[in-house]
Amino acid sequence: MKDVFAKLASDFFSTIVFLAVYFATDNVLLATGIAIAGAIAQVARSRIKGETLGFMTWASLALVIVLGSATLLTNDPRFVMAKPAIAHFAIGAIMLKRGWMLRYMPSIVVQTIPEYVTLAGYAWAVLMFAIGAGTIAVAATGDIKLWATYVTLVAAGLKIAAFAIQYVLFRIIVTSRLRAAARA
Repeated sequence: MKDVFAKLASDFFSTIVFLAVYFATDNVLLATGIAIAGAIAQVARSRIKGETLGFMTWASLALVIVLGSATLLTNDPRFVMAKPAIAHFAIGAIMLKRGWMLRYMPSIVVQTIPEYVTLAGYAWAVLMFAIGAGTIAVAATGDIKLWATYVTLVAAGLKIAAFAIQYVLFRIIVTSRLRAAARA
């Protein structure tokens, strides 16, 4: 579980940096510039350490540079505010692959309820698309405080709630199936 949160923090590093600097300074341009520098430094650090960088890391860096630069050139924060939506859409598209979630599940879940895991994978894709659409809708208002609240509380809260619901449902269904098999 610790690895999951570390990976998420790494994937959203530039957004986290942007939000932290923005909340500390109330300056969109400064926050954008530091987020761009942070994303470049993060990739440079990984390369120096010899870590293999995946597609999402490179895509994230490109988005930070392109959208951050557009924000700096136009003084319009909506460009940088769109980055998390693009990430959610990309992740949602990846999650449309049948059975993607099976590799992340304990073997007892995979063996007992693979069809529910596949269904949950599609539900996660829908959630990612919905969060991305919400991010775009909020970013379109140009209200950076509303956007920051959405991406930190609403988007994260929806994912935590979905994870908790999935965990409880999977536990109930697996337990029920195992008990039924034991009685048979």
